[in-house]
Amino acid sequence: MTETPAKHEVGTPADALAQTQNPTAAITDFGIDTTSMSTGEALRDYFARIRAGELGSLPSLFGLLVLVILFSALSDNFFTLANIANVFPQGAGVIIIAMGIVFVLLLGEIDLAAGVASGTAASVMALHYVHAGNLLGTLGSGVFITFIAVLAVAMLLSAYQRIWAGAALSLVGLLLVAVGVPANAWLEILLAICVGTAIGCITGFLVSKIGMPSFVVTLALFIVWQGVLLQFIGEGGTIGITNSDILYKISNGNLNILGSWIFFLVAAGGFAVITLISHFKRLQRGLVVQPTALVLVKVGALVVLSALGTWLLTINRSPNKAVVTIEGVPYVIPIMLVLLVAGTYVLNRTKYGRYVYAVGGNKEAARRAGIDVPKIRASVFIIGSAVAAIGGIVAASKVGSVSPQSGGLNTLLYSVGAAVIGGTSLFGGKGRVADAVVGGLVIAVVINGLGLLKQPAAVVNIITGLVLLLAATVDALSRRRAAASTR
Repeated sequence: MTETPAKHEVGTPADALAQTQNPTAAITDFGIDTTSMSTGEALRDYFARIRAGELGSLPSLFGLLVLVILFSALSDNFFTLANIANVFPQGAGVIIIAMGIVFVLLLGEIDLAAGVASGTAASVMALHYVHAGNLLGTLGSGVFITFIAVLAVAMLLSAYQRIWAGAALSLVGLLLVAVGVPANAWLEILLAICVGTAIGCITGFLVSKIGMPSFVVTLALFIVWQGVLLQFIGEGGTIGITNSDILYKISNGNLNILGSWIFFLVAAGGFAVITLISHFKRLQRGLVVQPTALVLVKVGALVVLSALGTWLLTINRSPNKAVVTIEGVPYVIPIMLVLLVAGTYVLNRTKYGRYVYAVGGNKEAARRAGIDVPKIRASVFIIGSAVAAIGGIVAASKVGSVSPQSGGLNTLLYSVGAAVIGGTSLFGGKGRVADAVVGGLVIAVVINGLGLLKQPAAVVNIITGLVLLLAATVDALSRRRAAASTR
């Protein structure tokens, strides 16, 4: 969307002096792109980039629209307020795990253990809560000491790679387990995230320092964590968490009406204010910006759609309104939004995010530019596992329990599929956290819609697999077209 600015030749010292008095001319001579486009030019540039293969999440958005129209026509219950509101809690676990996997995929790596890691973290949370923090008495001394040792090793491995956040969270998890603090829902949530972080520290070290392929490492750890889950819970066992109001309501509760509208004001209003302030500041400094009219249309559309969605969710959607009232924005929506904003900020606005894209785009070039490639590779696995733990908490809350199947079965496949369907490339270097949300919604709508049509699991798997195959094909073809257009 940028244009190459006209170049001015520097002549006499008088010219140079004139340029120092004219910042615009000076900026132009240093090759800084300061040219903005009109609305028409911006739209033409957008369609030109689409023709060149830069599709982003456009195919998945189109697919989501087609699925909504299709299921609305086939099922009377699909496009109802109660069902639409239920799609978000149903798909939240997978969507959140996919958000973490996006960081791993950006480097062209894969984490096959993310789903089971989420279940393992959730199982520790449930065990710690149900047994009032006494994991020693629950697990037995041998398993307990081994668990403590694993957390300590994870902390040391992360510290060795100077990833201090991973080391700190692993240490916090170790202390919570060793001290045996009494049951507290918020501490259980923190413990689960710490366990997920520790798992990521071990995975990241094996991939980045030992140099093992991520496919092999995470496949092996998938089996390991599945065994740990069985050891913790026992075959056929189930740990219920419905006694905890906080843990249960994470996926099954809603903000009240006032809270819903406050959330709208903070989220939509905050986005509008930050976007407009940033736009006009860049405009004032003479930097490249999108046309103001286009920015206003985008912000206005998002605010209107958000207000409409909030209003619909504040309507009582209970099937038996005389007995039960169900209204308000589900808690999982603010949780997903916070993770989306945080992940987007990290990738787009921080030095770390630029390093991730650089390593994913060309590892050797990034190394020659002075980027600590092993550290970046290890860190994405830590982020992926920590975020997967949050997904595990949300998934456990939705069903009210943790079992040896938590995080297993199709959880990983759906999570990776969500990231890829949304537009994240399996080849690395291209993708956004928002892709996981869009792709996750596509999968959630497929599962929800086919469930309402009473289709068996076989049909759900076939359809979901075909959607993933289509997304991967679009990704490969768009990359080929983009490469051809740059020749």
